[in-house]
Amino acid sequence: MAKASSLPHPTESELAILQVLWSRGPSSVREVWRELGEKSGYTTVLKFLQIMLAKGLVHRDERLATHVYEAAVTQDSTQDRLVVRLLDQVFAGSASQLVMRALSSNPISTEELKAIRAMLAEKERKQK
Repeated sequence: MAKASSLPHPTESELAILQVLWSRGPSSVREVWRELGEKSGYTTVLKFLQIMLAKGLVHRDERLATHVYEAAVTQDSTQDRLVVRLLDQVFAGSASQLVMRALSSNPISTEELKAIRAMLAEKERKQK
């Protein structure tokens, strides 16, 4: 995997393609296009993958007749980078404002609340 911090942030369309590659693993253009629900044209998906290849966001296996693309960045590293960017641009670096906004804006399951409480408890334990 490429070092995510040195790569450009993916656009919304590129992120949708990366999400397909993260969930499916290495995939052909046709597989990505179908997974996206054929909302975009096949050639549009192909063009995005070519752009993403040039940016270093994906790798391409050219050994077969059908090129197979694979994410060059992990989902975790991409999410980390995007959250830091969101924190800086929208919440002036305040993680608490981001968390409060997220919790007040969307319903949250009991399981998610338990996971959040566990994460907060772990953070508090480490800070002592």
